[in-house]
This record gives sequence, C-alpha cells and structure tokens, in this order.
Amino acid sequence: MHVAIGLVVLVASAASLAALARRFGISEPLVLTLAGVVASYLPHVPEVHPDPEVILLGFLPPLLYTSAIRTSLVDFRANARTIALLSVGLVLFSTFAVAAVVWWLLPVPLAVAVALGAVVAPTDAVAATGIARRIGMPRRIVTILEDESMFNDATALVTVRTAIAAAAGTVSVWKAGGDFLLAAGGGAAVGIVVAYLLAMLRRRITDPVLDTTLSFLAPFVAYLPAEGIQASGVIAVVTCGMVLGHGAPVWQSAASRIAERTNWRTIQFILESVVFLIIGLQMRAIIEGAWGSGLDHRSLIVAAVAVMLAAMLSRPLWVFPVTVLSRKLGLSNADVPLSHPLVVSWAGMRGVVTLAAVLLLPADTPQLPVLKLLALVVVAGTLLLQGTSLSWVVRRLHVRGPSRAENALQKANLLQQATAAGLAELEKHITPDTPPAVVESLRDRVTGRTNAAWERLGRSESELATPTAEYRRLRLEMLRAERETVLRVRDSGGADYEILQYVLSRLDLEESMIDRFDETEEERVEPLAAPAAADSCEHLQAAPLLLEPNEPDECKECLAEGLTWVHLRMCVSCGHIACCDSSVGNHATKHYGSTGHPVMRSVEPGEAWRWCYVDELLG
Repeated sequence: MHVAIGLVVLVASAASLAALARRFGISEPLVLTLAGVVASYLPHVPEVHPDPEVILLGFLPPLLYTSAIRTSLVDFRANARTIALLSVGLVLFSTFAVAAVVWWLLPVPLAVAVALGAVVAPTDAVAATGIARRIGMPRRIVTILEDESMFNDATALVTVRTAIAAAAGTVSVWKAGGDFLLAAGGGAAVGIVVAYLLAMLRRRITDPVLDTTLSFLAPFVAYLPAEGIQASGVIAVVTCGMVLGHGAPVWQSAASRIAERTNWRTIQFILESVVFLIIGLQMRAIIEGAWGSGLDHRSLIVAAVAVMLAAMLSRPLWVFPVTVLSRKLGLSNADVPLSHPLVVSWAGMRGVVTLAAVLLLPADTPQLPVLKLLALVVVAGTLLLQGTSLSWVVRRLHVRGPSRAENALQKANLLQQATAAGLAELEKHITPDTPPAVVESLRDRVTGRTNAAWERLGRSESELATPTAEYRRLRLEMLRAERETVLRVRDSGGADYEILQYVLSRLDLEESMIDRFDETEEERVEPLAAPAAADSCEHLQAAPLLLEPNEPDECKECLAEGLTWVHLRMCVSCGHIACCDSSVGNHATKHYGSTGHPVMRSVEPGEAWRWCYVDELLG
C-alpha cells in the first residue's frame, strides 16, 4: 500500500509540475529537477534509490521509441554525417576530456574516470528539443539535436560497459573496438528485423486497440533481443521506431495512427516528468554520501565544478573544429552561418541517460558516492546554465526558424496537391448512377479543407474570423446542443444504454474530425500578413505579376551543392529560380541578400503569391 501511494504521489507531482512549467513557458526538466532537489530536503519525503534495470528497461526504451517514431527518416539520411560526428565522435571526445579531469583531480583508476566521462557525455533529447521547438529554431538544428540525442545514448552506454570491464581487467583495446561495432551493427540489424516483422503484423490488424497494444510492445521487443546478443538495445529501439514511423502511413490504419500518437504522447509525458523528478529527489542522499566519503570537501567542490565545465566546454571544442574542417574538405554546406554550430554547441543539457548510466557503476567502484554526485551536478548544472540561457543565445545570434507564413504556405500547397489528386480520382469513379448530391458533397468537403488553409494566409487584422473558422465555431455549438439533448434522454431513461453510447460516439467522432487552428498563443493573437497589406508596399506594386524564368524549373545552387529543395521560388526582377526558406540551402533568401532584388514569387503549381523581403509582406 505504501509503494502504491508513493507511486501515485510521484506521478501526480511530476505531472502537476510539468503542467505548471508549460503554463509559464519554463523548461520542464529544469523545474522538475529543482523541485525534486527541494523536496529531498523536506521532512517525511523518503529517499529514492531507483534500480538501474528499472531505468534502463522501464524508462529508456519507451522514451527512445516515442521520439523515434516521430523522427523523419528522410531528414536523418540528409544529416547522417553530422549526426554521426556528434553521436559517436563528440561522445568519445567528451568522455576522454572529462576522464582526464577526473583522473587528475580524484584518486580513481583511469578506467573508472573513463566510465564517469561516458556517463555524463550524452545529451538529453527532451531538455534540448523542448526548448528548440518553443523558441523556433531552424528545423535542421532541431533534427540534428533530436537524432544526436537518440544515437549518442548507445555510444555512451557501450563505452560505460567497456570501461567497467576494463576496470575489472577483462577487456582489451581490440575487444573494445569489436564490442562497439557489434553494438552498433547488431543493434541496427535487430531493429530493422523487428520493425519489418511488426509491420507484417500491422498490415493484418485493423483494430486500433490491438495495434496500439502491439506498439506498446515494440520498444521492448527490439531492446531485449539486441541486449541478449550483446548488441545495443538503444540503437535497436531507435532504428525500429524510425522504420515503423516512416512506414506508418502505409502499414497502419488512420484510426490506429491517431490512437498510437495520443497514447505515446501520454506515456512520454509521464515518464519524462517522473525521471527528472527522480533525478532531483536523489540529490540529498548523493550529496550526503559524497560529503561523508572522506574526500576533502574543497577538493570535492573543485572536482564538481571542473567536471561540469569539462562536460560543457568539450562540446564547442569538438563542434567548431569539426565544422571548419568539414567545410574545408567540402563535406558540409559552407553557407550555413557559424551561429548554427554555436547554438548546437550550447544545447548540451544532460538528462535521463546520465541517470541510468551512473546507476550501472558497480558497488565496489572507488569513490562511487563522489562519482554519483559529479554526474548529478552535470545534469543539474547543464539544465540550469544552458537550459535557461539557450533561448537568450538563440535570440542574440538572430537564429530564426521557418517563418509562420512559410509554414502556412507549405501546408496550403501540400493540401492543394492532395486535394487535386483526390478530385481527379473522384472523376474517374463517377458513374451515371452516382447521385450528383454525393459528388457535390465530396467536392465541398475536400475543397473546404484546402480553402481553410488558404484562408489562414489571407485573413487581415480587422477580419480574424474566416468562413471556415465560423463553420467550425457554429458546428461545435450545434454538437454541444445535440450532446446535451442525448444526455437528457439518458438521464430520463428514455433509451437503451447501447443506443446512447452509439449516438454519443458518433457525435464525439464528428467533433474530433473538425479541423482546428494550431493552438499556439502566437497564432491566436498575431495574424499572418494579409494580401491587402500589399497595397502599402511599393515593391509589390512595382513588381510584375508574371515573368518568364531564365532557368529550368530547378534550383541550380542546390544541384551544385548536392542538396534537395522543398519548394521553388522565382525572383521577379531577374527570373532566377531558387529554393525556399524550408529548404536546406535557403537560396531564394540568399539571392535577395546578394542582389537586393526585393520581391520573389512562388512557382509551385496553383500558387500565385509574392513576397517582399524588404517590408516582409505577402501579396
């Protein structure tokens, strides 16, 4: 009973604190960790001693899986070299940088120092990308940080286990290298095999409940066999999740995808919140253990500060030289500003893997209480220093993500392409017996969805309510009245329970299908620039509506640099074709920067809008 009550209090406290942090726009990992530290000093709060197997098996696989299924396999391939340099090269560099400091300051063997270095080397996806998405970093930076933090866990855990074996005198350099290759290759192979076996089952399952149950098993089905053959369970889970996420639109039904997405978001929220609260709750016991370890207190404080600084500084010391070298060798885009690697360097917060890895150290490890303290100092210190200042660094460096106008244009364009394909397919299947009302209803449904996206671009300051928004508002009011009527019938006993449930489920389904605006506060209060605003822009007024492009329908800069564009734009001054802001090259904006030509227009099918770089207006 006491255990059950403790778990309920732990989960409820973690969820409440995380919700409070979201409400005020504060870093959730930081708030939860600090709250755990404060709670650890309160009377009647028991000490928390998590089992390493509970963290490694109960927390790590599902957390990695829920991130992996939302990760773009296409973006990963495009940034594979950068991700490998960070998730393998940087982890090993940080490991030995921290190990050198620990070996110099503390009376521990080199292998133990390396183990601690590997413990604090991997970054945490939750801490970094939560901030990245909130402050609007470029998508490529967010992708790199997410994918790095998933794969660097494997490098760190393999290095920790190798260092522990070396401390016991049971490993050689050649064996360590072989173990690492087996961990990486074997983990990837297991993940791919498991993913395709699960995909074969998913093709035959149409029940969302059964499919979601299978999804809950996926991270463990990938993790356990990989660990059983001494491969990396982490890489197996990440690989399996990325493959399943990429193939989900083909292998799963729409209802299954919605159910899976909702359930995994809930699991992720609970596990992440509990983990960071546990990190803080351990602080008091670990501090007291290290304080009474017999090590001089001054030396202990110096070691804690030095290890934290080594963990933080090793990241830029690796990122910048590698970036410069890659550019000189022609392996990376030389046009990417140096502010981007600076942001990546500062986004080095630690989290759940450090907590799990430090618990792997054997009980007879020299200075174990001190090593645990150093690990938690790195977690808390990076969350406090880097977590709170990352948004300030991004603003000072003027690093901006894709504009909301560009995002809205892409959504509208993609929906328009899908709608055109759907309408074309509809025309193929219309027969003389098809009722015209049915055809008209289908056309209205799909064109209304596309029109809603374009309305989002065209609304003005004085007309925030679009026709689609009005439809949505009025239909929701109607559904509320319909539901109240059904509930009155239920309460009066006027219908069978099964009939009532059927009608209520139909109303719920329709309400869930009503398209909603993005629920960010920014989009609710700040409309996108409307076409009417073009009347005040002399550049848009002077620019021609039509112009023949002077090049084929492709971005020559992207082709020269080996990049892939998302959408194409044309300069209306010279007819130059270049890629959009969401493309890696961002050549349309760079063309404006080099020529000063103020207006470009879209050359995508069905789009006739123009953009003024000077006044930042859409026309």
